Amino acid sequence: MSYQILVAVDSMFKSISECSELVEFSLNGKLVQVPKGTNVAAAVLLESAVCRTTVVSNTARGPFCMMGVCFDCLVSIDGLANQQGCQTLVEPGMEVIVQRGAVEAERVDDYG
Repeated sequence: MSYQILVAVDSMFKSISECSELVEFSLNGKLVQVPKGTNVAAAVLLESAVCRTTVVSNTARGPFCMMGVCFDCLVSIDGLANQQGCQTLVEPGMEVIVQRGAVEAERVDDYG
């Protein structure tokens, strides 16, 4: 099993994994490739660092704890809203959409 490790470099995140196999998925309608075994929250960090915006002030939020406690990594995965990105591995063909404001726990079909 290979592990995905992230390090902060000039406020950006970069993958330092040695995994040579890539998985392609859609993030807000854009095709993205990440090393196999990467979770959705880490993939979002590699691309933008924003998983959702808050309900009240529309403030951008990103993954925080990366272990399923804080819920700052909520995204829509394959049309199902409010999924914890840190608890879900990226799968080929997966469609991930960043959530904007309040989102009901039903299918989400727009890109924000």
